[in-house]
Amino acid sequence: MKVNYKGLATSATLGLALLVGVADVTNAQGRRGRGRERSEEAQQQSNQSNQSNQGNQGQGDQRRAEQEARRNADRQAREQQQQAREQQRQAEQQQAAQQRAAEQQQREAQRAAQPTEQNQRWQQNRERVRQDQEQRRAEQQQRAERDQRWQQNKQRVEQNQQEQQRRWEQNKQRVEQNQAQQRAEQQRRLEQQRQVQQNQDWQRRQQNGDWQRQQQNGDWQRRQQEDSIRRQQSGGVYSNRSNDQQRDWRRYQEQRANQYRQEWSRRQSYALQQQRLYEQQRRRAQLRYQQRYLDRLRQDQLRLQSWSYNDYGPTNYRYYRGGSYYETNRYGAQMLQQAVNNGYEEGFRAGQADREDGWQFSPEDAFGYQDSSYGYDSYYVDLSEYQYYFREGFRRGYEDGYYSRYQYGRYSNGTASILGTILQQILNLQLIN
Repeated sequence: MKVNYKGLATSATLGLALLVGVADVTNAQGRRGRGRERSEEAQQQSNQSNQSNQGNQGQGDQRRAEQEARRNADRQAREQQQQAREQQRQAEQQQAAQQRAAEQQQREAQRAAQPTEQNQRWQQNRERVRQDQEQRRAEQQQRAERDQRWQQNKQRVEQNQQEQQRRWEQNKQRVEQNQAQQRAEQQRRLEQQRQVQQNQDWQRRQQNGDWQRQQQNGDWQRRQQEDSIRRQQSGGVYSNRSNDQQRDWRRYQEQRANQYRQEWSRRQSYALQQQRLYEQQRRRAQLRYQQRYLDRLRQDQLRLQSWSYNDYGPTNYRYYRGGSYYETNRYGAQMLQQAVNNGYEEGFRAGQADREDGWQFSPEDAFGYQDSSYGYDSYYVDLSEYQYYFREGFRRGYEDGYYSRYQYGRYSNGTASILGTILQQILNLQLIN
């Protein structure tokens, strides 16, 4: 319970002032009464004096004595009354002083108790401030935790959305890739079918041409044998062919060269189709290999434009293929060996390209295998013969390149070449004279 010390002090001050005022009024009234009494006494004395002048002397003395007695009695009564008033005034002053002392003590006690109360209030206020601060910190922490949970939930939602979007994109990409692969596979099959048809047509034409060339070779070889027999019977020595035979043989070789050059436009068209297919399949390494192979073919064409026909003599080698022996001269034997070696090198690079692309093992799909004409110059060896041995080397080189091994050849100074033993197994080339 709080005490209103200020109100109590004000009430005590007003009471003390009231007592002092009452005492002053009482003193003033006493002084006015005494003045009136003195005036009355003076008047009485004057009257008595006048009477004494008129009365006799004896009565005058008696009256003076009585008056003196009355004055003495009145004086004593007034003195007693004044003494009583003085005592009352002193008692009132003493009471007022005691009251003032009590009030002063009370004020001192209040002043002494006031710091303790202020300290208590300050401590209470400090405690309230601390509690408010702690409450605000708790509220801020709760808000921060709510914000953190909201951010975490938001991040989880965004991550889920991103994951769903990523999965949807992946599924979409897989679907598109599958569709593209299906389209590419369909196109590849159509291209293969078209290529097979073209190859079949071309092989039929080649077979017809081969049959004609074989007939011509057979006639030429029979004439050669007949000339040799005649020379042996006549005891003559070997000399150059007759002018007619040389012209026939040269004409036949030039016709074969022209046919090979005419196939160049067909190979370019097929290369463009394969390029589109590789781009759809995203086989970048195989596409680079095809570009390199085409560049080497173009360089080969430039070489053939400046190449001139030379007579390298009669047949003195034979090789075995398909259950039959075939004969050729020294230049033809070199061409067949070169076909196997060129095929191995190109197959090795094509196998490396498919391994780099992560593609399946398929040497027959490579453009180099389909073409198989790099290094061919159209003299002394038919294109079909050259392609057959080129592909024999290509398959072995592709296998080594695809599996990163050297079972059929070796790799040195950036060039892959087939082993001599493998080359002999493929060609079975024999010197006949």
